[in-house]
Amino acid sequence: MELLYFGHSHLTRSVDEGLAAQGLGRAHHRALYFIARKPDLTVSELLGLLAITKQSLGRVLNELTDRKLVTTRPGERDRRQRLLRLTEEGARMESDLFESVRIKMSHAYQAAGQDAVSGYWAVLEGMIPDPDRAQVEGLRS
Repeated sequence: MELLYFGHSHLTRSVDEGLAAQGLGRAHHRALYFIARKPDLTVSELLGLLAITKQSLGRVLNELTDRKLVTTRPGERDRRQRLLRLTEEGARMESDLFESVRIKMSHAYQAAGQDAVSGYWAVLEGMIPDPDRAQVEGLRS
């Protein structure tokens, strides 16, 4: 548990600092991350991924939209849907934040070696309940 806690906190620290400089927090980062991975993600899908309240997500999306980091548009089949997409500035910010995580993970992977990395991925996948695995696979493709 200590390894998970300290590894995760060191991994996210640089992201947290970058977010704090912008007056944003982890919920903003998670929203940017998932919208970047799946352009035209619906608000409902994002709500399911983040597992936060509608009210909390509303605050996050309003802030990201006000800062011109995210745009919304109505769905093509269902005009009530709101489809989310990063703006150029939002994509740049998300990419910069992700890059700091990618660099730290890359160093850790190189130090551990491929067998350890494969084992780590297997453990992470094993921690995801079966009903949620399709959601993860959907983001990979």
